[in-house]
Amino acid sequence: MKKSFAVFVSLLAAAFTFTGCFRSESIESINENQLFTIPYGNFEEQLGIRDLNGVGGLRYGVFMRDGFFYISNGDAKKVMELNSYGDLLTLYYNEDSEISALLKNTKRDAKSIHYEISYPFDYEGLIAVDSQKNIFVVCSMPRDRQEQSDDGTMLYSQTVLRIARNGSSVEYLGQQGPGGIPFPHIKNIYITDKDELVVVSNSSDGVVVYWFATDGFLKYKIPISEKSIPKLSDSEESLEYFITIDNVIPDLSSYFLYVKTDYYSNYIDEESKVQSGINYVQTLLFPLDIEQSKIGDPVSIPPYEESVVADYSRLTYKIPYDFLGVTKSGWKFFIIKNDDGFTIQMVQSENQKILRRHFTADHNSILYDSLTLSPTGIITALYLEKENARVVWYRTDSLIESILKN
Repeated sequence: MKKSFAVFVSLLAAAFTFTGCFRSESIESINENQLFTIPYGNFEEQLGIRDLNGVGGLRYGVFMRDGFFYISNGDAKKVMELNSYGDLLTLYYNEDSEISALLKNTKRDAKSIHYEISYPFDYEGLIAVDSQKNIFVVCSMPRDRQEQSDDGTMLYSQTVLRIARNGSSVEYLGQQGPGGIPFPHIKNIYITDKDELVVVSNSSDGVVVYWFATDGFLKYKIPISEKSIPKLSDSEESLEYFITIDNVIPDLSSYFLYVKTDYYSNYIDEESKVQSGINYVQTLLFPLDIEQSKIGDPVSIPPYEESVVADYSRLTYKIPYDFLGVTKSGWKFFIIKNDDGFTIQMVQSENQKILRRHFTADHNSILYDSLTLSPTGIITALYLEKENARVVWYRTDSLIESILKN
């Protein structure tokens, strides 16, 4: 067992900001490549759906690794592994699921693709897979196994289920490792090039990152508080700024975290002099060296701009992107949903490059979407539509490759 220890990061209160002089590209479109569809239903090769109208309660996620696709189907309590044609290769399911009852009388031989899981957990849709094809799935614990923090402000209710490639072993990971205390609400999970699991959880004043070694035991614990994030250097003392930590994503090859923070200020109505809202100000991406416990100079991430014409005037609104992921070549991907699809902003701060691309998606027909970024830069999407589910991808990796060659 490796020794577990925590690294508590204190961000300097000194104010600073860094704006890169990026070389921009005009926004071009990336074609959608539909790989396969999945019908709805209760059978093993189908996606279990309870109610498509209850979009807020849907729990589905997709992950792509080496051309294989893994789908966490929360409503059906199962995980599916499929090839690029949509053929079912492996099925993992809870012993109390509907598919378990359907397969009870099925004779399983040594080459069976069905693996029953004895843990009575609910899948939340977040999923990741390492290079050995071990599967990590975020689950909610039963109420009688949930815990509260000592001060009563946090509920520890979620865990990460680790499933071996051949289904030979299943265990759940908590804050300390196998069988540990459940996590607070999990924002997302990631797998590094070293096959180390990184869990990003919400806390009462920011986020907490749990970085695990390959044996599943805790290696680093990094709490990041919104109160400790530096203020803007050019801020006026009369303005009150609000800071939100939108997301924290690990570097894939080194012990770094990238902390995306959005800054907002109060909006004061000029006539009444009363606060009537908030204004978006800026987005900064902080690199955090875990081993050295040091924060680096941030990069300013340009916002998405949308113009609206009304009453012979043109108004431009600035909206922060969501932080989607990081590739092994160091590109940071940001995404935002707009009327006719998604806009992707790819930033490489080391070489001061920024690329923007758009891909079309019909949000009127897509009832639920889940997008994930591969280490090479392929965006995979699971679209739940009225008749069936679709798995598509967008080959932004070829764009990155062409940039790296130049």
